[in-house]
Amino acid sequence: MSLIKRLAYYLGGFLIGIILLLFFLNGKNASCDYTPNARVLKNIKTKPKHFSTQSLAFLNQQAIDTTYMSELLTNGDVDFKNSITNTDTCNTYLIDHNYKQKTIRATIVNCDSLASIEKLNFKKK
Repeated sequence: MSLIKRLAYYLGGFLIGIILLLFFLNGKNASCDYTPNARVLKNIKTKPKHFSTQSLAFLNQQAIDTTYMSELLTNGDVDFKNSITNTDTCNTYLIDHNYKQKTIRATIVNCDSLASIEKLNFKKK
């Protein structure tokens, strides 16, 4: 079999496979969260959240709605270097996100059944 025929069969099978995947996964809530940053954010998003008084005061002072946290937990960057991730029960993550030309840093304590937003502030450069 010549190289052109092999390539045609390969590309034909590949195309059929892609079409089948699109057909079966269409409308599903499938995601490919393989990076550590995406896995941590997805884990926190799936849990109920508790806001500390300091974080609620910051949001009120800056006139930011609490729905902003979903944006932060979707597009934020986890600072693993300064986070505390080696505990048995609750890990503490520092998550940065840009908001109106400033960077907001969230300190989130992620336990087994609850994610607690402990502190929100503007990150110093």
